[in-house]
Amino acid sequence: MSSKARRKQRWCTQTLTPLMEGPDPEMLEEGSKKESSWEVIREWFRIQKGISSGTNHNNFSMSLEGSSIPAKRQDLRLLLGVLGCPLAPIPLVNDPILRIHIKDIPIETSSAHYIIQQYLAATGCLKQQKRAKNMYATGTVKMVCCETEISSGKNVKSLGTRSGESGCFVLWQMLPGMWSLELVVGGNKVIAGSDGKTVWRHTPWLGTHAAKGPQRPLRRIIQGLDPKITASLFAKAQCLGEKRIGDDECFVLKVAADRAAVMERSEGPAEVIRVQTPENDTIYWETTIGSSIGDYSDVDGVLIAHQGRSIATVFRFGELSMQHSRTRMEEMWRIDDVVFNVPGLSMDYFIPPADIIDNENSPSC
Repeated sequence: MSSKARRKQRWCTQTLTPLMEGPDPEMLEEGSKKESSWEVIREWFRIQKGISSGTNHNNFSMSLEGSSIPAKRQDLRLLLGVLGCPLAPIPLVNDPILRIHIKDIPIETSSAHYIIQQYLAATGCLKQQKRAKNMYATGTVKMVCCETEISSGKNVKSLGTRSGESGCFVLWQMLPGMWSLELVVGGNKVIAGSDGKTVWRHTPWLGTHAAKGPQRPLRRIIQGLDPKITASLFAKAQCLGEKRIGDDECFVLKVAADRAAVMERSEGPAEVIRVQTPENDTIYWETTIGSSIGDYSDVDGVLIAHQGRSIATVFRFGELSMQHSRTRMEEMWRIDDVVFNVPGLSMDYFIPPADIIDNENSPSC
Protein backbone atom coordinates (compact mmCIF):
# COMPACT_ATOMS: atom_id res chain seq x y z
CA MET A 1 0.00 0.00 0.00
CA SER A 2 1.45 3.40 -0.94
CA SER A 3 2.29 6.04 1.65
CA LYS A 4 -0.30 8.31 0.02
CA ALA A 5 -2.98 5.71 0.56
CA ARG A 6 -1.93 5.26 4.18
CA ARG A 7 -2.19 8.99 4.79
CA LYS A 8 -5.78 8.98 3.52
CA GLN A 9 -7.01 6.47 6.08
CA ARG A 10 -8.85 7.82 9.11
CA TRP A 11 -9.61 5.44 11.94
CA CYS A 12 -12.36 6.17 14.45
CA THR A 13 -14.44 4.21 16.92
CA GLN A 14 -18.10 3.86 16.08
CA THR A 15 -21.07 1.69 16.94
CA LEU A 16 -21.77 -1.08 14.44
CA THR A 17 -25.35 -1.12 13.16
CA PRO A 18 -26.95 -4.55 12.56
CA LEU A 19 -27.20 -5.30 8.88
CA MET A 20 -29.90 -7.15 6.99
CA GLU A 21 -28.07 -9.63 4.77
CA GLY A 22 -30.45 -12.58 4.80
CA PRO A 23 -34.10 -12.79 3.77
CA ASP A 24 -36.23 -9.80 4.73
CA PRO A 25 -38.60 -10.87 7.57
CA GLU A 26 -41.38 -8.87 5.96
CA MET A 27 -40.91 -10.83 2.76
CA LEU A 28 -41.02 -14.11 4.68
CA GLU A 29 -44.40 -13.13 6.08
CA GLU A 30 -45.68 -12.67 2.54
CA GLY A 31 -45.23 -16.32 1.75
CA SER A 32 -42.85 -18.22 -0.43
CA LYS A 33 -43.61 -16.40 -3.67
CA LYS A 34 -40.67 -14.94 -5.60
CA GLU A 35 -40.71 -11.19 -6.16
CA SER A 36 -38.99 -9.74 -9.20
CA SER A 37 -37.45 -6.28 -9.63
CA TRP A 38 -40.38 -4.90 -11.61
CA GLU A 39 -42.80 -6.02 -8.88
CA VAL A 40 -40.88 -3.95 -6.31
CA ILE A 41 -41.28 -0.91 -8.57
CA ARG A 42 -44.94 -1.73 -9.21
CA GLU A 43 -45.73 -1.98 -5.50
CA TRP A 44 -43.89 1.26 -4.90
CA PHE A 45 -46.08 3.04 -7.46
CA ARG A 46 -49.15 1.64 -5.73
CA ILE A 47 -48.01 3.45 -2.59
CA GLN A 48 -47.62 6.68 -4.56
CA LYS A 49 -51.16 6.25 -5.88
CA GLY A 50 -52.42 5.90 -2.33
CA ILE A 51 -50.50 8.99 -1.26
CA SER A 52 -51.90 11.02 -4.16
CA SER A 53 -55.41 10.02 -3.09
CA GLY A 54 -54.95 11.92 0.15
CA THR A 55 -53.41 9.33 2.45
CA ASN A 56 -51.03 10.64 5.11
CA HIS A 57 -47.71 9.55 3.63
CA ASN A 58 -45.77 9.93 6.87
CA ASN A 59 -47.56 7.00 8.45
CA PHE A 60 -48.77 5.33 5.30
CA SER A 61 -48.30 1.62 4.83
CA MET A 62 -49.76 -0.63 2.22
CA SER A 63 -51.34 -4.02 2.55
CA LEU A 64 -49.65 -6.67 0.44
CA GLU A 65 -51.27 -10.08 0.75
CA GLY A 66 -52.00 -9.66 4.43
CA SER A 67 -48.75 -7.92 5.47
CA SER A 68 -47.93 -4.26 6.05
CA ILE A 69 -44.89 -2.72 4.35
CA PRO A 70 -44.04 0.86 5.40
CA ALA A 71 -43.68 3.41 2.63
CA LYS A 72 -40.20 4.33 3.89
CA ARG A 73 -39.08 0.73 3.43
CA GLN A 74 -40.48 0.73 -0.11
CA ASP A 75 -38.62 3.99 -0.82
CA LEU A 76 -35.37 2.37 0.32
CA ARG A 77 -36.00 -0.69 -1.85
CA LEU A 78 -36.56 1.52 -4.88
CA LEU A 79 -33.42 3.56 -4.16
CA LEU A 80 -31.23 0.48 -3.80
CA GLY A 81 -32.88 -1.24 -6.75
CA VAL A 82 -32.24 1.68 -9.10
CA LEU A 83 -29.06 3.30 -7.74
CA GLY A 84 -27.47 0.53 -5.65
CA CYS A 85 -25.50 -1.43 -8.24
CA PRO A 86 -26.72 -0.66 -11.78
CA LEU A 87 -24.74 -1.96 -14.74
CA ALA A 88 -23.57 0.09 -17.70
CA PRO A 89 -26.11 0.07 -20.56
CA ILE A 90 -23.74 -1.50 -23.09
CA PRO A 91 -21.00 -4.16 -23.02
CA LEU A 92 -17.32 -3.25 -23.27
CA VAL A 93 -15.03 -3.29 -26.28
CA ASN A 94 -11.85 -5.22 -25.53
CA ASP A 95 -9.40 -2.52 -26.58
CA PRO A 96 -10.43 1.17 -26.55
CA ILE A 97 -7.11 2.26 -28.08
CA LEU A 98 -7.82 1.37 -31.68
CA ARG A 99 -5.76 2.22 -34.73
CA ILE A 100 -8.20 3.76 -37.15
CA HIS A 101 -8.03 4.98 -40.71
CA ILE A 102 -9.62 8.40 -41.05
CA LYS A 103 -10.73 7.70 -44.63
CA ASP A 104 -12.76 4.69 -43.59
CA ILE A 105 -15.01 6.21 -40.93
CA PRO A 106 -17.35 9.24 -40.61
CA ILE A 107 -15.98 12.43 -39.08
CA GLU A 108 -18.32 12.02 -36.07
CA THR A 109 -16.65 8.69 -35.24
CA SER A 110 -13.08 9.91 -35.81
CA SER A 111 -13.80 12.96 -33.63
CA ALA A 112 -15.06 10.69 -30.85
CA HIS A 113 -11.89 8.57 -31.09
CA TYR A 114 -9.75 11.70 -30.81
CA ILE A 115 -11.67 12.86 -27.72
CA ILE A 116 -11.28 9.43 -26.09
CA GLN A 117 -7.53 9.55 -26.73
CA GLN A 118 -7.34 12.98 -25.11
CA TYR A 119 -9.30 11.69 -22.12
CA LEU A 120 -6.91 8.75 -21.69
CA ALA A 121 -3.93 11.09 -21.96
CA ALA A 122 -5.38 13.59 -19.47
CA THR A 123 -6.02 10.87 -16.87
CA GLY A 124 -2.50 9.49 -17.24
CA CYS A 125 -3.49 6.13 -18.73
CA LEU A 126 -1.35 6.50 -21.86
CA LYS A 127 1.79 6.97 -19.73
CA GLN A 128 1.22 3.71 -17.88
CA GLN A 129 3.73 1.10 -18.94
CA LYS A 130 1.77 -1.66 -17.21
CA ARG A 131 -1.91 -1.60 -16.27
CA ALA A 132 -2.88 -2.35 -12.68
CA LYS A 133 -4.04 -5.93 -12.23
CA ASN A 134 -6.59 -5.15 -9.53
CA MET A 135 -8.09 -2.32 -7.50
CA TYR A 136 -9.70 -1.72 -4.11
CA ALA A 137 -11.89 1.28 -3.31
CA THR A 138 -14.01 2.41 -0.37
CA GLY A 139 -16.51 5.24 -0.26
CA THR A 140 -19.65 6.76 1.22
CA VAL A 141 -23.05 7.42 -0.34
CA LYS A 142 -26.20 9.34 0.43
CA MET A 143 -29.41 8.38 -1.39
CA VAL A 144 -32.55 10.51 -1.39
CA CYS A 145 -36.00 10.21 -2.96
CA CYS A 146 -36.22 13.86 -4.01
CA GLU A 147 -39.68 14.37 -5.42
CA THR A 148 -42.63 12.57 -6.92
CA GLU A 149 -45.05 14.07 -9.42
CA ILE A 150 -48.37 12.27 -9.74
CA SER A 151 -50.91 13.19 -12.39
CA SER A 152 -54.41 11.75 -12.64
CA GLY A 153 -55.54 13.87 -15.54
CA LYS A 154 -56.59 17.36 -14.57
CA ASN A 155 -54.83 17.33 -11.20
CA VAL A 156 -51.08 17.13 -10.66
CA LYS A 157 -49.72 16.57 -7.17
CA SER A 158 -46.06 16.95 -6.23
CA LEU A 159 -44.52 15.43 -3.14
CA GLY A 160 -41.24 16.76 -1.79
CA THR A 161 -38.35 14.85 -0.24
CA ARG A 162 -39.71 12.09 2.00
CA SER A 163 -36.73 9.92 2.80
CA GLY A 164 -32.96 9.80 2.63
CA GLU A 165 -30.37 7.30 3.77
CA SER A 166 -26.58 7.34 4.12
CA GLY A 167 -24.27 4.40 3.74
CA CYS A 168 -20.91 3.12 2.54
CA PHE A 169 -19.48 0.65 0.05
CA VAL A 170 -16.43 -1.49 -0.65
CA LEU A 171 -15.46 -2.32 -4.22
CA TRP A 172 -12.91 -4.84 -5.51
CA GLN A 173 -11.93 -5.16 -9.16
CA MET A 174 -9.64 -7.60 -10.97
CA LEU A 175 -8.90 -7.97 -14.66
CA PRO A 176 -10.40 -9.26 -16.82
CA GLY A 177 -14.00 -8.36 -15.99
CA MET A 178 -14.11 -9.45 -12.34
CA TRP A 179 -15.53 -7.22 -9.60
CA SER A 180 -17.27 -7.42 -6.24
CA LEU A 181 -19.37 -4.76 -4.49
CA GLU A 182 -20.80 -4.58 -0.97
CA LEU A 183 -23.10 -1.61 -0.34
CA VAL A 184 -24.73 -0.86 3.02
CA VAL A 185 -27.50 1.76 3.17
CA GLY A 186 -30.17 2.15 5.84
CA GLY A 187 -29.22 -1.09 7.59
CA ASN A 188 -29.60 -3.14 4.38
CA LYS A 189 -26.72 -4.76 2.52
CA VAL A 190 -26.71 -5.18 -1.25
CA ILE A 191 -24.04 -7.48 -2.66
CA ALA A 192 -23.17 -7.83 -6.34
CA GLY A 193 -20.33 -9.27 -8.34
CA SER A 194 -18.95 -10.78 -11.50
CA ASP A 195 -16.44 -13.57 -12.13
CA GLY A 196 -15.91 -12.37 -15.70
CA LYS A 197 -18.66 -14.64 -17.01
CA THR A 198 -21.69 -14.22 -14.74
CA VAL A 199 -22.99 -11.01 -13.16
CA TRP A 200 -25.14 -11.49 -10.07
CA ARG A 201 -26.81 -9.48 -7.32
CA HIS A 202 -28.26 -10.21 -3.89
CA THR A 203 -30.76 -8.10 -1.94
CA PRO A 204 -32.62 -9.08 1.26
CA TRP A 205 -36.02 -8.80 -0.48
CA LEU A 206 -35.19 -10.42 -3.86
CA GLY A 207 -32.54 -12.94 -2.88
CA THR A 208 -29.80 -13.83 -5.37
CA HIS A 209 -30.25 -13.67 -9.13
CA ALA A 210 -28.01 -13.46 -12.20
CA ALA A 211 -28.12 -10.89 -14.99
CA LYS A 212 -28.68 -12.12 -18.53
CA GLY A 213 -26.98 -11.06 -21.71
CA PRO A 214 -23.43 -9.96 -22.55
CA GLN A 215 -21.07 -8.82 -19.81
CA ARG A 216 -21.56 -5.22 -18.80
CA PRO A 217 -19.38 -3.34 -16.29
CA LEU A 218 -20.61 -2.01 -12.96
CA ARG A 219 -21.68 1.61 -13.34
CA ARG A 220 -19.68 2.64 -10.26
CA ILE A 221 -16.46 1.50 -11.95
CA ILE A 222 -16.99 3.65 -15.05
CA GLN A 223 -17.79 6.69 -12.88
CA GLY A 224 -14.14 7.73 -12.81
CA LEU A 225 -12.59 4.79 -10.95
CA ASP A 226 -11.16 3.12 -14.06
CA PRO A 227 -10.61 5.56 -16.95
CA LYS A 228 -9.64 2.78 -19.38
CA ILE A 229 -12.93 0.94 -18.83
CA THR A 230 -14.78 4.25 -19.25
CA ALA A 231 -12.96 4.77 -22.56
CA SER A 232 -13.84 1.24 -23.65
CA LEU A 233 -17.51 2.05 -23.13
CA PHE A 234 -17.26 4.85 -25.71
CA ALA A 235 -15.06 3.00 -28.21
CA LYS A 236 -17.90 2.96 -30.80
CA ALA A 237 -19.25 6.41 -29.97
CA GLN A 238 -20.06 9.32 -32.26
CA CYS A 239 -19.41 12.97 -31.43
CA LEU A 240 -22.60 15.06 -31.60
CA GLY A 241 -20.97 18.41 -30.88
CA GLU A 242 -20.52 20.47 -27.74
CA LYS A 243 -22.78 21.42 -24.86
CA ARG A 244 -22.32 23.75 -21.93
CA ILE A 245 -22.75 21.98 -18.60
CA GLY A 246 -22.35 24.31 -15.63
CA ASP A 247 -19.26 26.40 -16.27
CA ASP A 248 -17.67 23.96 -18.70
CA GLU A 249 -17.95 23.42 -22.44
CA CYS A 250 -18.23 19.66 -22.90
CA PHE A 251 -18.13 17.27 -25.83
CA VAL A 252 -21.23 15.13 -26.34
CA LEU A 253 -20.54 11.52 -27.29
CA LYS A 254 -23.35 9.17 -28.24
CA VAL A 255 -23.11 5.40 -27.90
CA ALA A 256 -25.99 2.96 -28.26
CA ALA A 257 -26.52 -0.70 -27.42
CA ASP A 258 -27.15 -3.16 -30.23
CA ARG A 259 -30.73 -4.36 -30.41
CA ALA A 260 -29.53 -7.97 -30.26
CA ALA A 261 -27.64 -7.26 -27.03
CA VAL A 262 -30.72 -5.62 -25.50
CA MET A 263 -32.93 -8.56 -26.42
CA GLU A 264 -30.37 -11.03 -25.08
CA ARG A 265 -30.35 -9.47 -21.64
CA SER A 266 -34.13 -9.05 -21.47
CA GLU A 267 -35.59 -10.75 -18.41
CA GLY A 268 -39.26 -10.61 -19.32
CA PRO A 269 -41.36 -8.17 -17.29
CA ALA A 270 -38.29 -7.01 -15.35
CA GLU A 271 -36.83 -5.12 -18.30
CA VAL A 272 -39.52 -4.56 -20.91
CA ILE A 273 -41.33 -1.27 -20.90
CA ARG A 274 -44.84 -2.79 -21.02
CA VAL A 275 -46.09 -4.48 -17.84
CA GLN A 276 -49.44 -6.21 -17.29
CA THR A 277 -50.55 -5.94 -13.66
CA PRO A 278 -52.85 -8.37 -11.82
CA GLU A 279 -55.54 -5.67 -11.96
CA ASN A 280 -55.41 -5.95 -15.79
CA ASP A 281 -54.10 -2.39 -16.03
CA THR A 282 -51.36 -2.04 -18.61
CA ILE A 283 -48.60 0.28 -17.41
CA TYR A 284 -45.37 1.45 -19.00
CA TRP A 285 -42.25 2.54 -17.16
CA GLU A 286 -38.73 3.61 -17.91
CA THR A 287 -35.67 4.52 -15.87
CA THR A 288 -32.98 7.04 -16.81
CA ILE A 289 -29.76 7.72 -14.88
CA GLY A 290 -27.34 10.60 -15.40
CA SER A 291 -24.06 11.03 -13.50
CA SER A 292 -21.52 13.82 -13.06
CA ILE A 293 -18.06 13.15 -11.61
CA GLY A 294 -15.27 15.36 -10.36
CA ASP A 295 -12.58 15.97 -7.72
CA TYR A 296 -9.88 14.17 -9.69
CA SER A 297 -6.83 13.20 -7.63
CA ASP A 298 -3.65 11.35 -8.55
CA VAL A 299 -3.40 7.73 -7.42
CA ASP A 300 -0.19 6.02 -8.57
CA GLY A 301 0.00 8.21 -11.66
CA VAL A 302 -3.65 7.93 -12.69
CA LEU A 303 -6.27 10.64 -12.10
CA ILE A 304 -9.24 9.10 -10.28
CA ALA A 305 -12.57 10.88 -9.68
CA HIS A 306 -13.21 11.04 -5.93
CA GLN A 307 -16.76 12.33 -5.83
CA GLY A 308 -19.88 12.56 -7.94
CA ARG A 309 -23.63 12.71 -8.16
CA SER A 310 -26.17 10.55 -9.95
CA ILE A 311 -29.75 11.57 -10.73
CA ALA A 312 -32.28 8.88 -11.64
CA THR A 313 -35.83 9.32 -12.88
CA VAL A 314 -38.45 6.58 -12.83
CA PHE A 315 -41.34 7.46 -15.15
CA ARG A 316 -44.53 5.45 -15.10
CA PHE A 317 -47.63 5.98 -17.22
CA GLY A 318 -50.74 4.05 -18.16
CA GLU A 319 -52.62 3.61 -21.40
CA LEU A 320 -54.21 7.01 -20.80
CA SER A 321 -51.44 9.51 -21.57
CA MET A 322 -52.81 11.98 -19.01
CA GLN A 323 -52.05 9.61 -16.12
CA HIS A 324 -48.44 9.34 -15.06
CA SER A 325 -46.03 9.30 -12.14
CA ARG A 326 -42.50 10.64 -12.24
CA THR A 327 -40.09 10.13 -9.36
CA ARG A 328 -36.67 11.74 -9.10
CA MET A 329 -33.99 10.33 -6.85
CA GLU A 330 -30.38 11.28 -6.21
CA GLU A 331 -27.19 9.70 -4.98
CA MET A 332 -24.17 11.67 -3.79
CA TRP A 333 -21.00 9.64 -3.41
CA ARG A 334 -17.42 10.17 -2.31
CA ILE A 335 -14.36 7.92 -2.62
CA ASP A 336 -12.34 7.66 0.61
CA ASP A 337 -9.51 5.40 -0.51
CA VAL A 338 -8.21 3.75 -3.69
CA VAL A 339 -5.43 1.16 -3.83
CA PHE A 340 -4.05 -0.56 -6.94
CA ASN A 341 -2.39 -3.98 -7.14
CA VAL A 342 -3.57 -5.36 -3.80
CA PRO A 343 -1.30 -8.30 -2.85
CA GLY A 344 -2.96 -11.70 -2.51
CA LEU A 345 -6.19 -10.88 -4.36
CA SER A 346 -7.12 -13.85 -6.56
CA MET A 347 -9.96 -15.15 -8.74
CA ASP A 348 -11.33 -17.09 -5.76
CA TYR A 349 -12.64 -13.84 -4.26
CA PHE A 350 -15.06 -13.41 -7.18
CA ILE A 351 -16.73 -16.83 -7.28
CA PRO A 352 -20.56 -16.44 -7.54
CA PRO A 353 -22.84 -17.79 -4.79
CA ALA A 354 -23.57 -21.51 -4.85
CA ASP A 355 -27.22 -21.09 -5.91
CA ILE A 356 -26.14 -19.10 -8.99
CA ILE A 357 -23.71 -21.86 -9.98
CA ASP A 358 -26.36 -24.54 -9.35
CA ASN A 359 -28.88 -22.72 -11.58
CA GLU A 360 -26.32 -22.44 -14.38
CA ASN A 361 -25.49 -26.16 -14.19
CA SER A 362 -29.09 -27.36 -13.91
CA PRO A 363 -30.70 -28.60 -17.17
CA SER A 364 -33.20 -26.32 -18.85
CA CYS A 365 -36.85 -27.33 -18.65
